[in-house]
Amino acid sequence: MIEVNLVAGALPERGTVVVGVAVPTRLGRAATSLDQTSGGRLSKALAAAGPLKHGKVIDLLLPEGLPHERVLLLGIGKPEGLKRLDREELGAGLAKQLQAFRVKEAVLAELGGLELGADPVTAAADIARGAGLATYAFRKYQRPEPDEETRFEQLTLQLEEAPDDRYLAAIEATLGGVARARDLVTEPANVLYPESFAKRCLELEKLGIEVRIMSPAELERLGMGAILAVGQGSVRPPYVVVMRWQGNADEKPVALVGKGVCFDTGGISLKPAAGMEEMKWDMGGAAAVVGAMHSLAARKAEAHVVGIIGLVENMPSGNAIRPGDVITSMAGKSIEVINTDAEGRLVLADLVHYTKEELKPRAMIDLATLTGAVIVALGHENGGLFATDDDLATTLLAAAEETGEGLWRLPLGKPYSKHIKSQIADIKNVGRGREAGASAGAVFIQEFVGDIPWAHLDIAGVTWSSRDLPLAPKGATGFGVRLLDETVRRMTEAKKAEA
Repeated sequence: MIEVNLVAGALPERGTVVVGVAVPTRLGRAATSLDQTSGGRLSKALAAAGPLKHGKVIDLLLPEGLPHERVLLLGIGKPEGLKRLDREELGAGLAKQLQAFRVKEAVLAELGGLELGADPVTAAADIARGAGLATYAFRKYQRPEPDEETRFEQLTLQLEEAPDDRYLAAIEATLGGVARARDLVTEPANVLYPESFAKRCLELEKLGIEVRIMSPAELERLGMGAILAVGQGSVRPPYVVVMRWQGNADEKPVALVGKGVCFDTGGISLKPAAGMEEMKWDMGGAAAVVGAMHSLAARKAEAHVVGIIGLVENMPSGNAIRPGDVITSMAGKSIEVINTDAEGRLVLADLVHYTKEELKPRAMIDLATLTGAVIVALGHENGGLFATDDDLATTLLAAAEETGEGLWRLPLGKPYSKHIKSQIADIKNVGRGREAGASAGAVFIQEFVGDIPWAHLDIAGVTWSSRDLPLAPKGATGFGVRLLDETVRRMTEAKKAEA
């Protein structure tokens, strides 16, 4: 990601400068000043190009009458006004343009006189956040490119007055959390496996997060038979990691629970070979939890939050669980394993039961790349939301709207619980073939939740993207980090502010 800064001061006399234009043709204050200095050069360029749409730019290279190497006119505005996501996508689009122009550094002039939908500092912070999110890149295993020195590195946003340090801290917290999640999801499974993933969580201690790694022996003592069964086919045993941020130790925690299947072959119910390399990202739920914990701690959120992730590999071997096996979960429920490729819900069964019994949360949200069925239902545009509590669901949907990490609520209920009734065990791990597969997975997890307000996010379709998105390049999206951060803010910090 590029470096972003919020500063007060005059326009630089050299380099690349970006100025705002109110859609379609009205120059902002900074643009008007440069236009006058250049003898109307900006106005003429705008008139020649025609009405400028939101997010589009006009590029003036070595503009006559100005000392700058480049001046970009940036269209800003929509008929319905700008929301946070609009401003973030504005920054993302600008950063991509600057990357394409091989600009190393640029300054976005103070956007006075333009309708931004928020106060100038908030608007600038949103634009900066979007620019950072869109310029993430994972180059760990690539040799430097010949043009590395001309890569876009820094965007500075000018303000009339110097902003409070908390704005930049909040931007850095978000970018750091999303980058951490994307890095984890992108790592190959020979590098990121249960034990190495668990050890990387210890990095969060630098932010003030308490991290506890539960070893395979401890999982045995606790009776976590479901997660151990999933991992028994691999030479790499499972681990569970508990992370706690006590920004407010006086309240019960909000619990974030993540599925962390570091590689999923499907086990004995083996997946097809085509596309199996993508199954390194079957730990996207765990990565989102880790990224959210990073973000919350880095911005010193006034909230008590605990994150718990189950890390495991699902591999075929002579010791792997088989279709037809019956296993016993930590809760004491027996589970008939019909399909070993429905392993994520087995991991979550033990995690949510442990969370309920040992961590005593006020609410619980789990995230998992759980089913292909949710992709059939919702495509790659939204994650599936299942919830036992309407207030929690409403908060999550509002956070999804705010951040652009879309959710769509899908049903739970007794009719779907019948899908997982077993003839020989308490429940079975799949439903009725292709019928309501996402709901069957959700009601399976619900069996272990108890009365705690709970939401399950099936993020199988949104953890990885095969194309560039407005706020994320092709690959790992980091979906869930910003959503969870905003959800926690609404559940705890916003309510305190209102009180």
